[in-house]
This record gives sequence, structure tokens and C-alpha cells, in this order.
Amino acid sequence: MHRLDRRVWAMAILLPLLSIWVQSCALQPTASPVPPTAIPAPASADRYESQREHMVTFDIEDRGVRDAAVLRAIRTVPRHEFVLPDYTSQAYDDHPLPIGYGQTISQPYIVAAMTELLRLKPGERVLEVGTGSGYQAAVLAELTNEVYSVEIIAELHARASEALKKLGYGKVRLKHADGYYGWPEHAPYDAIIVTAAPDHIPQPLLGQLKDGGRMVIPVGPPGSYQSLWLIEKQGGKTTSREVMGVIFVPLTGSRPPAK
Repeated sequence: MHRLDRRVWAMAILLPLLSIWVQSCALQPTASPVPPTAIPAPASADRYESQREHMVTFDIEDRGVRDAAVLRAIRTVPRHEFVLPDYTSQAYDDHPLPIGYGQTISQPYIVAAMTELLRLKPGERVLEVGTGSGYQAAVLAELTNEVYSVEIIAELHARASEALKKLGYGKVRLKHADGYYGWPEHAPYDAIIVTAAPDHIPQPLLGQLKDGGRMVIPVGPPGSYQSLWLIEKQGGKTTSREVMGVIFVPLTGSRPPAK
């Protein structure tokens, strides 16, 4: 047989056999791919995150606070770290809580509303009168890196300092002093927020407010309803707008009485 004929003959025999083998392989069930090892979702480092989100959505946003930066700050700061252990379960309820020495941590909605009124921008300098637990200072620190806060009660000053450092807000500058007189060494301030109620507007604070600056302050008699005021300085003159009724602990210290 011619060599080429032998090749043709061989192919004629092998091709049908190869076809049968391929079809046989195709009919075999294929093994299911091994599923990748499931990677568990990382456990949340903050078990209060859902409570905080609920608070922001229903107690703050639904009540009219719209500033995205303020809402983000409230969502970020762990309020439960600033309350006394006995009140941790109430940390995200919308009401004030006692922090000792006759003082309170303010209602979350009020914190957000007052912060929004400041219209604080990154890089602006803000003074807080009444550090208290340190929570409001932490919220301000999420908005700008120039935060100054004064507290008259030594124990609260020390506790707030420890809490702020623990949570990474060590750049907040704190002072143990009478907040009625502000903190003149770092004035003027783009914004001033007062978290306790005097019975009149402290002139030292107005003097430390920058031209174009804003001050948010509750004013009224101790132990009663007060009015929250937004005061703005422009061209050396101030304008005042009453925002809402509030209840704050009185501003304590050696301030002179209202005339």
C-alpha cells in the first residue's frame, strides 16, 4: 500500500474512535467548582452604629437639620463615650443626660441644631464655652481643626480631656477657667457656641467674636425656659435673631450680674 494510502487508512480508523471518546467525556458529569472560602464580614467596631444612625435620621434630620457636614459629624462621634456608665443605654435617646456636678450632656437634636447655626467651615476658629462632657467639642472637631473649649468645673475639664484624647481629638484645646470671659489669648473667633445659659449676653464674648463671626447662645433666667439666640457681627455691629425656646443649665462662675 502506498505510504499516503496507509495514512488515510489510519486516519479513517482513528477519527471515529476519537469522536466516540470526546462524546463520552462530554457526557460525564463535571465536578462543581469548589466555592471560595467565605470571608466573614468584619465585626463592627462600634456596636452603637445602628442606634446612632437611627438618632440622626429620626431625631435630627427629620426635624430639619440639613447641613451635610453637621450630620456626618454627628454620625461619626460616639456619644456613648461621653456619658456616664449608668446612662450608656440611653446615649442615643433624644434627651439630655446628667454628667455630674449639676451639669448635663445636651440633647442630640440641640447639639446638631446649634452646630448648624454656626455655619462652621474647615479652618475656622471656634470657641466653646462649657466643655462639659466633651461631646460638643468632638462634634466641632469633625468640622474644623481650630477648636477651643473652656470649662469651669475642674473634674469635668479633666474627664473631657481624657475622653477627647482617647478618641483621637487631642488637638482640641481645653482650658479650666470661667467661660464668661472666653479665651482672649486665641481671639478673635469665627464662631462661639455657649452650652450653658447666662441671664444676659456676656460682653467679653462679643468682644472676642470676629467681624463676620457667629455666636449661638441660650439666654434666660436659671431654672426656667430660655431663648436660643444667633448673634452675628458685621462691620462692628451685631444683629440678633431668636431661634427657639430651650432649657439649659445656668452658666456658672464669677461673672458680674446683669444690670
